[in-house]
Amino acid sequence: MNSAETPESRPSKMGPGRERIAEPDIARAAALIADASRARILKALGDGRAVPSSLLAAEAGISAATVSGHLRKLVDAGLVIVERQGRHRYHRLAGPDVCMALEALAVIAPPAPIASLRDSSRANALSRSRTCYDHLAGRLGVGVMQAMLRLGFLIGHDGLHRADRAVRDHSASYGHDFDYRLTESGRAGLSVLGVDVDRLPPRRPVVRYCVDWSEQRHHLAGALGAALTERLFELGWIRAGSTPRIVHLTDVGATGLKEHFGLSDC
Repeated sequence: MNSAETPESRPSKMGPGRERIAEPDIARAAALIADASRARILKALGDGRAVPSSLLAAEAGISAATVSGHLRKLVDAGLVIVERQGRHRYHRLAGPDVCMALEALAVIAPPAPIASLRDSSRANALSRSRTCYDHLAGRLGVGVMQAMLRLGFLIGHDGLHRADRAVRDHSASYGHDFDYRLTESGRAGLSVLGVDVDRLPPRRPVVRYCVDWSEQRHHLAGALGAALTERLFELGWIRAGSTPRIVHLTDVGATGLKEHFGLSDC
């Protein structure tokens, strides 16, 4: 044995060629999220964008020095990553799985006290239309998914989550029970909007779905969900709200969704 090597530092073996896989440290992750300020920081990063610490401090209602300490802990735990642009530092979630963990917690979390009209408006806005990492969620997100199914742009299921029949799907997570597929008419219909399916990132599944925690229906995720959401922003059909994750449907967007998807109740 190397003098610097101890039994604890060596890879543990379960047999020839098999290394023991460590169990996930759920308690550590839960403790990080359990802090109210860190939870607000993570929620503020939930749309997948890179955000400066000054905005995160304002969103969490804490000082710049305090937010730096929280961000350091989140980065060390691998929940958040840092991007440097010149002398400036921006933070983003390490990946969509972090966002999905927060969405799952929202299902079992007790409702936060509504202390003001602003709190009530924010809660209603999140349910109405928000981003789930980089794609649409809430009533608007599931409405678009339902419209695409009705038009035959997507096939594979009816878009409803039935908890009593679910096998691998949970109330807020990436879906696994069904295999949605984009049809040729879907390709053509999305092309009219300027979404080129052939130019989507090759390493990412084209079509995925999430079980929406507030609606308990499916919304579109994957490369297609992200590209469609980005295009709706470009067209001015949706705009970012005053707080992270919330998006608003514009008047031109309401008209566009009705004309292209037959969607009027969103």
